Amino acid sequence: MRCNEIFACEMPFRKAERFLKSVAITFSAIFAIAYLTAPSWATVVTFGSGVNSFDMVFVTIGNPGNTPDTMGTPNPAGGVGYVYGIGKYEVSEDMINKFNASQSLQVYTDLRGAQKPATSVSWNEAARFVNWLNTNTGNFPAYNFATTGVNDPIVPWSSLEPLDYDPLNPYRSKRTTYALPSDNEWYKAAYYNPGQDNYFLYPTGSDSEPISVTEGTAPGTAVYNLVSQGPADVDKAGGLSPYGVMGLGGNVHELEETSFDFLNDSGLSSKAIRGGYWSSDSLDLRSTFRSSSGFHANKYPWWGFRVVALSPQGGGGGGQVPEPTTLAIVALGATCMACRRRQH
Repeated sequence: MRCNEIFACEMPFRKAERFLKSVAITFSAIFAIAYLTAPSWATVVTFGSGVNSFDMVFVTIGNPGNTPDTMGTPNPAGGVGYVYGIGKYEVSEDMINKFNASQSLQVYTDLRGAQKPATSVSWNEAARFVNWLNTNTGNFPAYNFATTGVNDPIVPWSSLEPLDYDPLNPYRSKRTTYALPSDNEWYKAAYYNPGQDNYFLYPTGSDSEPISVTEGTAPGTAVYNLVSQGPADVDKAGGLSPYGVMGLGGNVHELEETSFDFLNDSGLSSKAIRGGYWSSDSLDLRSTFRSSSGFHANKYPWWGFRVVALSPQGGGGGGQVPEPTTLAIVALGATCMACRRRQH
């Protein structure tokens, strides 16, 4: 067989090969674009064991290095330089009950129902719960308790413990996985608009007041303006934030890790609360609202909390997981390089 006959025989196979490569490249580009536009995703983590196990859903908050908000409180607010996760729902009574059944330290809550938010929990008790989430999953505790009393305050991590000590926040271990949300972490999850790199006034993805409801999941709704209703179940606490987090406005006030004065220089300092509760008016739901918890051991029936995750294994990013935007750019770049290689 002559050379030109060999080429003639190979032509259909080469055409098929080029066609399959072009299909693969097209699907890579489509995948990259779809991933680019996806605002968030969620991870389910199981804590405890057996009958005392429970699941916590973490929504990933991406767009690291986002522009801070200069229209809320404080000014600026909401800028976070890493990917992290935040609980889609407030911590429930059921979670606290199973925590209590799993170890000796006991945290007592109001008794409204298993899926109601855990309220009348002090900041110190919430921090104890968070530490257990870490140790129960083989991770390092977030907060340093020098004494064993359930409501005793934390102490800073020592500069002699470089794996834990962070001079910018000596009260949160650098190597922890779960923690209470800092002011910026909470604010970004509530008000940031990842599609436009700006902020909404309300945590329902709008600058208009949410519709007041007793419970539900409809967009643009929140559990507030209800004088004697009490909170809804954590998974029926109104519409979602732009990232897909529920109940950041209304239902119960939520405790932050950050002290009200932002100094984070004492375990006895007053912590901040955000978001309003079921009897609040709309002003407490706004990005301009931030209040003090007062004495560090205070506990009230209209306060609750949620948890952040700071590593990929925990449902967060820990500053290590590429953003969808980054992955899309990498995929598109690889596509372009493949195109260039084919041209040579």
